[in-house]
Amino acid sequence: MAKVELKAPIVDEISGHLNGAQGVVLVDYRGLTVEQDTQLRKQLREAGVVYKVYKNTLASIAADNAGFGELKDSLTGPNAIAFGEDETAAARVMANFAKKHEALVLKAGIVEGKVVDTNTIKELSTLPNREGMLSMLLSVLNAPVTSFARAVNAVAEARPADGAAAPAAEEAPKEEEEAATEAAA
Repeated sequence: MAKVELKAPIVDEISGHLNGAQGVVLVDYRGLTVEQDTQLRKQLREAGVVYKVYKNTLASIAADNAGFGELKDSLTGPNAIAFGEDETAAARVMANFAKKHEALVLKAGIVEGKVVDTNTIKELSTLPNREGMLSMLLSVLNAPVTSFARAVNAVAEARPADGAAAPAAEEAPKEEEEAATEAAA
């Protein structure tokens, strides 16, 4: 077999990861110790992120095949690529790790089918994951309904259990009757 035929499955694997991932982060890992790299890989695995090191030429071909040719400019030097099922997971783990370990350098990424720069990756890292965003959305949508329910409940509690009118409402007609009787007399 020719070398090209042997490397085609690797290019297909990279292309598949690029197309299937919601968030991709490209980093330069030079200078990380083995212990630091192991910690990073563990954090990424816990977040459901696939982290691989590929040859730049194969990653470059795969980026072209997947329609992310702009990513090729960042494929210089030793690189590792993190592929996340969540738009923010890979960015969050990588950016937080890079804050603590200066040797890890964020280079580029892909989010929602677009190649993005390091600033966008850092901004994404501050966002919660998908479940967190859905939770925030539901709490915002739920707030008016909850307020309405509390108001209805407060009105219901203000009425006596037998369904009679509130005591303040009964006193007003009695006063009017007394005033009318005094005026007639």
